[in-house]
Amino acid sequence: MRIHFIAIGGSAMHNLAIALHKKGYQITGSDDVIFEPAKSRLDKYGLLPSEMGWDAERITTDLDAIILGMHARTDNPELLKAQELGVKIYSYPEYIYEQSKNKLRVVIGGSHGKTTITSMILHVLNYYNRDFDYLVGAQLAGFETMVKVTAEAPVMIIEGDEYLSSPIDRRPKFHLYKANVAVISGIAWDHINVFPTYSDYTSQFDKFIDTITEDGVLIYCKADNDLNEIVEHSTARINKIGYAIPDHEIDKGITYLLPEKTALKIFGDHNLMNLNAAKLVCAQLDISAVDFDTAIASFTGAAKRLEVISADESTNVYKDFAHSPSKLKATIDAVKSQFADRKLTACIELHTFSSLNKDFLQEYSGSMDKADNAIVFIDLKSFEQKRMEPFSEADVRDAFANPNLKFFNDASELKAYLLSLNYQNTNLLMMSSGNYAGFDLPKLAASLKK
Repeated sequence: MRIHFIAIGGSAMHNLAIALHKKGYQITGSDDVIFEPAKSRLDKYGLLPSEMGWDAERITTDLDAIILGMHARTDNPELLKAQELGVKIYSYPEYIYEQSKNKLRVVIGGSHGKTTITSMILHVLNYYNRDFDYLVGAQLAGFETMVKVTAEAPVMIIEGDEYLSSPIDRRPKFHLYKANVAVISGIAWDHINVFPTYSDYTSQFDKFIDTITEDGVLIYCKADNDLNEIVEHSTARINKIGYAIPDHEIDKGITYLLPEKTALKIFGDHNLMNLNAAKLVCAQLDISAVDFDTAIASFTGAAKRLEVISADESTNVYKDFAHSPSKLKATIDAVKSQFADRKLTACIELHTFSSLNKDFLQEYSGSMDKADNAIVFIDLKSFEQKRMEPFSEADVRDAFANPNLKFFNDASELKAYLLSLNYQNTNLLMMSSGNYAGFDLPKLAASLKK
């Protein structure tokens, strides 16, 4: 098979390119810019384009397929040439389905927790040397790539998000996988540039349920009232299994699963619910509850999900991918509950399209109230890059409804402020889907110790 990737540098795209290369396919690709780690990883496998930019001459009738990434535009010259020549064009979720249509497909959906649930399942399957393919949204310890596709594996575990599939396919990705076993972890409005109302957004999950294969299984979070209502009203011919927080206890900063008192390396109610979802999926894959608990005890978490940067007897520093209001609140709650005797300094970078929308900003009301010291940072370049109108410090304060909130839009001033604080018996939580204008978080954490 000869396959060309348009916008090969994307996170999922370059991983899929590597996975297909390993399968023996002939892969080429193009992009206008490729960042690390994608650049080095593509170069390692001889897949890095020799020149950046688009070139219609790369597209010929010898190609078996084009895989089109979201980074490309509808007027991309390579895309236009492929359409002119009639070369088959796939979005990457479409092609993932093509690679897995004869396998049992487990699809993890929901507004939050998808990567963690998927990672937990992969960890347990890997622990027992099970043969499986996968697509996950973060780099995991013990897994070289974020995508694996083979001819032999009987099952594929897929993290399925609700964002659009490609510039010419406006369907949400998770609608295309046709799950045999599906998870919905919860619903919290996001992607308002695509789903301008909450109703528009929730309807995508209703449609996702309808894509589950007949007599398939839906595993869903019972703690989410809106999700419960959608599931209850669904007429899909599927089996529905709800889950909640498992029995547990916290002792000296460690969470234990009950009744066996299995010590975990993760914490927080949201992670415990994620764990229960993963456990129910693994039960569908013939892994017993006891075997699951044995394996999950060594799970340390997905990258950037309450990832420990440094820790000692007085201060832990975490980074987390939290960016939406629900994720922000859940992450703060988790750290405060786990370390009830420590104060918490929590900083969120508003970086996504939704969080930089002045109307959506109101959804953050009260989301940082449990932090002892709440900080909001915005890199002004984010507004420019997204071509959005900046809002003021007053707008942020009003939206978060937190009179003690600190606001920064200069990275050097934020860093100076963080370094000026006393971290005795205090944790620091840095949350963003961006990079704090280039912050070196490990270096910052080391400086705090001094």
